[in-house]
Amino acid sequence: MPKYYEDKEEDGRACGGVREDLRQCLLESPCVLQENKSPKQCLSEGHCRNLQMTFFACKRSMVSVCSVFSSAGL
Repeated sequence: MPKYYEDKEEDGRACGGVREDLRQCLLESPCVLQENKSPKQCLSEGHCRNLQMTFFACKRSMVSVCSVFSSAGL
């Protein structure tokens, strides 16, 4: 369940809530806490994959919306 809306300030960036959930997931993962790896290493090893895919889908949808507006004037 997403936690980004609970007791947090508004991020203002696109997909900020999902970004925060992904960040928290990585920081709380055993990969970071027990193996002392960086969040970037853990992400590349496949930790928090569902949130990563959700974040990428959110960012991709933002690009799709922008491309519709830019191609409309052609």
